[in-house]
Amino acid sequence: MARLKRRPGRWRWLWRLLLLAMLWLAGVAAWIVWVGQRDQAQPADAIIVLGAAAYDARPSPVFEERIRHGLALYRQGYAPVLLFTGGYGTGARFSESQVARRYALRQGIPESAILIETTSRTTRQNLQEARRLMREHGLHRAIVVSDPLHMARALRLCRELGIEAVGSPTPSTRFRTIQTQWRFLLQEVYFFHRDLVVHTG
Repeated sequence: MARLKRRPGRWRWLWRLLLLAMLWLAGVAAWIVWVGQRDQAQPADAIIVLGAAAYDARPSPVFEERIRHGLALYRQGYAPVLLFTGGYGTGARFSESQVARRYALRQGIPESAILIETTSRTTRQNLQEARRLMREHGLHRAIVVSDPLHMARALRLCRELGIEAVGSPTPSTRFRTIQTQWRFLLQEVYFFHRDLVVHTG
């Protein structure tokens, strides 16, 4: 009989723990969405456009949205420098940042206003290389451009790496369907927790 009396108590604690975990995950997801809806663009020294996939010499739709938004901020006078990040994908002829620079030049952006790095493969590496270039060129404050659901992680990594930055998420996104948006959000919730333990993202 004693064993039977203990079991309901154990189940209550398990349900409470499960409820707390669900509330925590919902809170993290809500924070990611909230950060991605805030455009904090203000005068800065550089506009960092985070890399995304490129198809040979052409940016992917996701990357093109980021590049276009970076160019719009530059033309509005928010910063005098565009800093494109992203290295070489598997078997690629051009790095992501080279593709972005080519796109920007075709849109009339002067070459003197563009900086690139060609070695990074992850968001953390994007920002580490951006920090290096900023230090080399005496740049101190940045606007970070990425997709809305990616912005929370990008800004958190900026704080961790000592980059003074604000976020300006793309006003439109290629992650348009509910399925792709949920997948992206779940991915970012996972990365949030993974980065608390392992610094690789």
